Amino acid sequence: MVFWVFGYGSLVWNPGFEYDEKVIGFIKDYKRVFDLACIDHRGTPESPARTCTLEREEGAICWGAAYCVRGGSQKEREAMEYLEMRECEYDQRILVDFYKEGITKQPAITGVIVFASTPDKSNKYYLGPAPLEDMARQIATAFGPCGNNRDYLFKMEKAMRDIGHEDDYIIDLANGVRKVLGILGAAIPVKKLVGSPRSPVKPRLIPPFERHLRAEAVAMDS
Repeated sequence: MVFWVFGYGSLVWNPGFEYDEKVIGFIKDYKRVFDLACIDHRGTPESPARTCTLEREEGAICWGAAYCVRGGSQKEREAMEYLEMRECEYDQRILVDFYKEGITKQPAITGVIVFASTPDKSNKYYLGPAPLEDMARQIATAFGPCGNNRDYLFKMEKAMRDIGHEDDYIIDLANGVRKVLGILGAAIPVKKLVGSPRSPVKPRLIPPFERHLRAEAVAMDS
């Protein structure tokens, strides 16, 4: 077995698993949005962070990185177990076509895994869209065991710049957060979490792959 997984959030700069190949490129008909709650890494149940997911939109493209894992069943199983634990807020997986820069008609790789989340209120992690100013304030102030929500956004902004494909939506949102930080100044608490490290998040069961490439789903990065 060999598998490819597409990262469009933190996986772009911090995959966290052993892989054999990384390719920069994009997927079609999805756009990156900050509509998913994170309550155990950069947020809490009381003050959820906003993290990346994908929203279906005909004609859109989303740049990111595809990672290949090959080299035996144990290595592949360990990588997938890690990803399922890390992406535990996403309740499904879909398969998509992946394209390289300059080659837009023929996919470079087919059957690339994207972790996905159902885009409605039946999914407790789905926050949905909000005005940019409200999202910026939420991201500016949310924090959790892994750090501030705003740091996640700023790293996302830098990661897209580093791969040569800045995202206007990310830039606008990051600038909105900077504006909030400038307004609030010292009013934003910087809290240091103390106590025992958190136990690893227990993976949730994820249904079998959805093999319809046009499936109506919202994908996550991580």
